Amino acid sequence: MRLDPNETAVVVVDMQNGFCHPDGSLYAPNSEAVIPPCVDLVSAAREAGAPVIYTRDVHPPEQFEDAHYYDEFDRWGEHVLEGSWDAELVEELEPRDSELVIVKHTYDAFYQTQLEGYLESHGINDLVVCGTLANVCVLHTAGSAGLRDYRPIIVEDTVGSIEAEHREYAVDHADWLFGEVHPRSAIEFS
Repeated sequence: MRLDPNETAVVVVDMQNGFCHPDGSLYAPNSEAVIPPCVDLVSAAREAGAPVIYTRDVHPPEQFEDAHYYDEFDRWGEHVLEGSWDAELVEELEPRDSELVIVKHTYDAFYQTQLEGYLESHGINDLVVCGTLANVCVLHTAGSAGLRDYRPIIVEDTVGSIEAEHREYAVDHADWLFGEVHPRSAIEFS
């Protein structure tokens, strides 16, 4: 699969200490395991001149105090708190100064962020998605991209999960319903 680097962006979803480092509050070994393939994908995008966009899941401590229904702390416990080491991206995936970092407060990187405006202003049509968690933020972000008429491409061996079956569910669901799923070896920028 050859992708035009002028119309394609790589979206690295939530590769943060809280999810990918053994000392993180919601550490998942499968998320740590995808750091090297994510680094490889980012390197290929940079080499071709395709934009790389990072998302960071960040929660102010008081975010869910007035919640009627949506309360991630109730579901997951406190995690990736604003200003914490947990909320920082893993050091292996350090963004360059020219690369966009989206701070989001929900599973969906499009919800109340500048992501869509950035994509529109840069003529991006295709999104190559990697990161974690496959069945949560990766799936919701890719699905939201598809609903906005972007082409979401999930790179199946670059997405982390808590359980292997969670990743399998997410990539199968994405492939069937709204996007494409390909291995890293099939993705080329030219």
